[in-house]
Amino acid sequence: MVRLLLSVSVILLLNACAKQPYAASNKIYKTKVKALAKSIQTKAVPLQPNDIKQPTENIYTTNFGLRKPNMVILHYTAQNSCEQTLQTFTKPATEVSAHYVICKDGTLHQLISDYLRAWHAGAGKWGNNADVNSSSIGIEIDNNGIDSFSKAQLNTLTILLASLKKQYNIPTTNFIGHSDIAPTRKIDPGTKFPWEALAKKGFGKWYADTSTVQLPAGFNATYALRIIGYDVTNVKAAIKAFKLHFIANNVTDDLNEAEQKVLYAVMSQYL
Repeated sequence: MVRLLLSVSVILLLNACAKQPYAASNKIYKTKVKALAKSIQTKAVPLQPNDIKQPTENIYTTNFGLRKPNMVILHYTAQNSCEQTLQTFTKPATEVSAHYVICKDGTLHQLISDYLRAWHAGAGKWGNNADVNSSSIGIEIDNNGIDSFSKAQLNTLTILLASLKKQYNIPTTNFIGHSDIAPTRKIDPGTKFPWEALAKKGFGKWYADTSTVQLPAGFNATYALRIIGYDVTNVKAAIKAFKLHFIANNVTDDLNEAEQKVLYAVMSQYL
């Protein structure tokens, strides 16, 4: 009887572990959130008594709230499965994460609160913003960089983007890709990502027919890229990033006349 009870206990324990493969990382998440909550109650700058005259009592403002994101950065995972990505994002050693992961079947995982800073953008820059992680939401879509995105994924993505745009009042221009903010390092979400379809729904900008567009005399492509938001420290990389997003079928580091017209048409929407 004792042996039977022990066997049953072992089976129940194994089943519990099997059903909660992310129990350890979930515990770390909760611990870190508690630590962050405690840290905001602490003085940001520790001062010695003789540094600055101290008040006789602490006074706190009543007017504050959580910081809100105002950008959405879209990625592909460049991994072989959603499960592999979830494992990557729940290991402290990887030091990489995102707010959301969308699996091929459309399953949506939220891994971190929108109000917290995920580590998805890296050394990215958009316009004058050189700390994209602090102002953005990162969405990773399960895709190896070769396959097309599934209908279920794109349906989930559209619903999620609509919710985020409404909740945080995110500007239409601020739905961009990882390659847009990191042109020298990244190419995701890649040439198969349906930017035009998303733009028609209000997530990002696109352009109309450019056959009648007349380029102004002395049109400066570098200036146009900068107006849109691209980091033009490396102009050739910025051109490739632009073409990944808006042209996709000829991703080189130069612009022919037709591609310059596309650039001009896109830039005109940012003026």
